[in-house]
Amino acid sequence: MGFEGEVWRLMRQEYLLGEIVIDEADFPWLNGRFVPTPTFEEVKPWFDESLALLEAEEYERFDDSYDRIADTLSLVAPSGPVAEFLLHISDARAWFRWSDEPFDEV
Repeated sequence: MGFEGEVWRLMRQEYLLGEIVIDEADFPWLNGRFVPTPTFEEVKPWFDESLALLEAEEYERFDDSYDRIADTLSLVAPSGPVAEFLLHISDARAWFRWSDEPFDEV
């Protein structure tokens, strides 16, 4: 797939929080180098918390924690905003999956 080299943007309303430069595509997951802006520091604890809960296999708490990310931030593909996404950020790496349609509720 032709994702490598693309730049995806993480936004909070009109504010750019960072860019993800895709360097690996293992569909449905894309991975890349995360280049934060200073504004990202405001939401970085959200990503730290959600990843810690996921690694601890505390899935219900992860869902609640991640809702704050999904409800407040947007992920913008080169072609425009995506409807839904699951994004993890740790240090200078980001990995995510997305959909042009909302994910099915389980």
